[in-house]
Amino acid sequence: MFSIIQAAGWPIWPLVACSILALALVIERFLSLQVAKVAPPRLLDEAIAVSRNTVPGPDVVTQLEQNSALGEVLASGLRALNSDPTCTELDLRAHMENTGRAVAHRLERYLSSLATIASAAPLLGLLGTVIGMIEIFGSQSPAGGATGGNPAQLAHGISVALYNTAFGLIVAIPSLIFWRYFRVRVDEYLLTLELSAERFMRHLNNLRRP
Repeated sequence: MFSIIQAAGWPIWPLVACSILALALVIERFLSLQVAKVAPPRLLDEAIAVSRNTVPGPDVVTQLEQNSALGEVLASGLRALNSDPTCTELDLRAHMENTGRAVAHRLERYLSSLATIASAAPLLGLLGTVIGMIEIFGSQSPAGGATGGNPAQLAHGISVALYNTAFGLIVAIPSLIFWRYFRVRVDEYLLTLELSAERFMRHLNNLRRP
């Protein structure tokens, strides 16, 4: 592998950096976008059961908030009622929506960076190709010269061009696939959070004091 990198020349080093960064982002997103950390399936029913007759105390709300992203959204509604039991429905909705926006931003974190790598890697590979072609043409003698081109430099220029093109695609294609995968997964989570928050909002309306 190192010999391939050496043969590709210096233009491949930005692609190597992009590949390492893309791998780190993919691993981080896989760890962060687990179901248990975002929207545990039974959490909404448990939160409704705990607050069926009254608003839970701060300790229970804090435990719910630390459970997951969904728990954070649900806990914001309970905190609003703990702070002001007579708050209006609009105030309650505003608290939950603000928390939801913060959670959504966290779920989408690094996706734009992964998309940027998927877009930039082919261009970096193209840059390496152009540099390799420049070396190829630079190795040729002027027209009418007594000697031909330098075979070693010609071969090096071809290797730079081909290796960079291939490596750019090798980095871009998986990055694009994982970006699409995480994008769909985040959209599904956001829909789940929105529907759960709406259902919990109706439940909290029954707990508000007139």
